[in-house]
Amino acid sequence: MVAAPPSITARRAYVVDVTTGKALMSKSSTTRVQIASVTKLMTAYVVLKRAKLNDVVTVGKADIQWATSHGATGGGFKAGERLFVRDLLYALMLPSAADAANALAVKYGPGKTKFVARMNAAAKSLGLKDTRYANADGLTSTKSYSTARDQAKLAQIVLKTPTLSTIIKTKKYTTPATKIHRKHTWTNSNKLLSEGAIGLKTGYTAKAGYCLAFAQVKSGHLIVGTVLGDKSDAARFTSARKLLNWAGAQVAAAAKA
Repeated sequence: MVAAPPSITARRAYVVDVTTGKALMSKSSTTRVQIASVTKLMTAYVVLKRAKLNDVVTVGKADIQWATSHGATGGGFKAGERLFVRDLLYALMLPSAADAANALAVKYGPGKTKFVARMNAAAKSLGLKDTRYANADGLTSTKSYSTARDQAKLAQIVLKTPTLSTIIKTKKYTTPATKIHRKHTWTNSNKLLSEGAIGLKTGYTAKAGYCLAFAQVKSGHLIVGTVLGDKSDAARFTSARKLLNWAGAQVAAAAKA
């Protein structure tokens, strides 16, 4: 007998067994909502389509002020620091640095407007029919939205991208001091990594609530999921943990049947 999905506090959720292609659980998964910094999965994907990892990008005063003025997380940069794209992707994905997102968008749009257009073009080409981006950092906008199902689909694509699949499962990253930038150390905000998860991205705004795209191998199967609109930082990890454990039990039970 198949056990019912666990009760979770997230308002939207979607879980898929990537190994079999079977959707395991859906909770309002096609409702269009804000997704906060889960947006940065697409930002990183678009950057990698246009950049080389050893390209050098300047983090400007405007990038830092944008993050600061919106109460967003920053990477601890000083205006004028120049970093490799590789390093900025770690800043983007681990601490969720909005200044890194803006610096990359300015460079690889070029300009934020063109970069967002590239994000939306990528969403269309990837079949994310219920997704629209308004910025590269996920800050609240009346023009942006996605769904739990679309973001689970994007998560699968990100996991197949070698550079990103390495970055999203990294717990801590340090870039040493050089002639063009200071030493930086960034810690991943995804607490599930210490429990065997292999990604992907956290997000939070007052409008979106607490969000998380997550992935883990359970009983030999890759399980990918998203929870959107959860009530707290701890709650989103609890919701994801419950879903992963439940999905793992389903996979194990199916193998024995």
